[in-house]
Amino acid sequence: TTLALASKLTPLAKKYPNNYSSGDNHYFSQSVVSIHARGQLVSLPKGSNKMNPSHLVSDHLVRIAILGCGMMGQEHISYINKYSNLAIRFLCDPAKSSTDIALSMIESVDTGGNTEIPRVFFEEKHLLEHIDEIDLLVIASPNHMHTPQLLRWGQYDITILVEKPVAVSEKQVAALKAAYLKAKIWVAMEYRFIPAINKLLQVLPDVGHIKKVTIRENRYPFLSKVEEWNKDVNKSGDTLVEKCCHFFDLFRLITGQEMDSCVSKVHRGLLWDHYGYQYHEDKGVVPIIDSAYVLLDFTPRENDMMGNTVESEEVMRKHTAQQSTIGCLELCMFAEGSRHQEEIIVTGMKGRVEAYLPENKVFLYQRPTPEGLWKDKSKPPPQESFSEEIFDCSDLRQVYDFANDIPNMHSGYHYCSTAIEWKYLIDAIKDSKQGNPFIPQVSLDDGIKAVEMGIESMKNISTRGESGPKSSVKAHSSKSSENLLNHDLTVNRSGVTTEFMEVSDDCDGEYKGKMQ
Repeated sequence: TTLALASKLTPLAKKYPNNYSSGDNHYFSQSVVSIHARGQLVSLPKGSNKMNPSHLVSDHLVRIAILGCGMMGQEHISYINKYSNLAIRFLCDPAKSSTDIALSMIESVDTGGNTEIPRVFFEEKHLLEHIDEIDLLVIASPNHMHTPQLLRWGQYDITILVEKPVAVSEKQVAALKAAYLKAKIWVAMEYRFIPAINKLLQVLPDVGHIKKVTIRENRYPFLSKVEEWNKDVNKSGDTLVEKCCHFFDLFRLITGQEMDSCVSKVHRGLLWDHYGYQYHEDKGVVPIIDSAYVLLDFTPRENDMMGNTVESEEVMRKHTAQQSTIGCLELCMFAEGSRHQEEIIVTGMKGRVEAYLPENKVFLYQRPTPEGLWKDKSKPPPQESFSEEIFDCSDLRQVYDFANDIPNMHSGYHYCSTAIEWKYLIDAIKDSKQGNPFIPQVSLDDGIKAVEMGIESMKNISTRGESGPKSSVKAHSSKSSENLLNHDLTVNRSGVTTEFMEVSDDCDGEYKGKMQ
């Protein structure tokens, strides 16, 4: 019974016993663990109240369910808390420690005693029973669960904000492509909205035709999560999908082109002891990638190449060569203390733009013009012949003209980008409620293409001793998840087949019952 369960829960659960599901504290429907950071928690500013920027949301209450209450789920909650027209009705996570933290974050908001405490479930199937009470679902579960959960919840006419990556394997990608989904889907690619990166995007026209893009991340190792799922290649998708789908998305966004080919060099197992692989039950475990170089070349999209049919073959070849762009991704997961954690450098024929984080500054350089001050080409160009412009993006108002419309936010883990993402999402929801099309800033197709680039980069590893195709990811799954994938791959769905949409009662995950 509820009271019997409450006697075993934490003081927070005892305070709100009716908000906890009486189901066993097991996995989600896919029988896997949820994310929960053991590092620094996202915190709310002291004394923050919910605000109501009425032009951002309609008067109609948006009822939200959080599926996954770990680090990212908590970051989303911290922003949702600031809007009076957004109401978190449900929390779902197999780890009670995560739901307790999420509840405490919601409870900490000063709303004059009007806070409605959400109901808590430890299994996805119990949450699914309340689909009619949900307008917006936030999927922030472990990576390999995103595709099955999209297939399951996507059959309903709701809005879904799904964390990246949308898939971790070729089979999951194929299932998403084949699926008929009714839901309005927005993929959480927070890096697009980081102030310095967005400023870089704004000034791209000043650099001319883009020829080179370099994205570099030098950072600390992956944080610890429940059952360390993010160190498992079949649950995370491996590092070039898990971490780098953000960067592959940025390559596409910056160039406006699609990747034509790539080649990769990687290290694995350098953090073997740090990640605790020595204690793994499977002695043949494959460690995740710790560092990588990925070289890419891009080709203009088909619609960008149209209109040139009257040109000669020679001119076309020259045009194609001149339009091509090359890229380099550099990743190092054991570089604590680097001056810059992320660097993005874009070089065009007219100039160059550089963005640095966490410095949050953008540097724009413009090359000397033919009629400029570089007269003597036998000598290096004088300083005055090229220009430099510096943008300090730590002030959000220097980047976004709507910065003052956003409630007082904290920076979270992504330089305040999640706050910007929520502003855009709320606007899109408002527009759709007024009868306009729902237009996501990051579509499901964008999310799929970023994953495909990561998968392709792992298939083209040329490091000595590495074998790409033989190391391809086979997503960790359960019977119900496999049913969903296989169904969408083999059936042209024109309607809903209930037996494949249901959450299996047979929670067949290897960690069942260990999430107390």
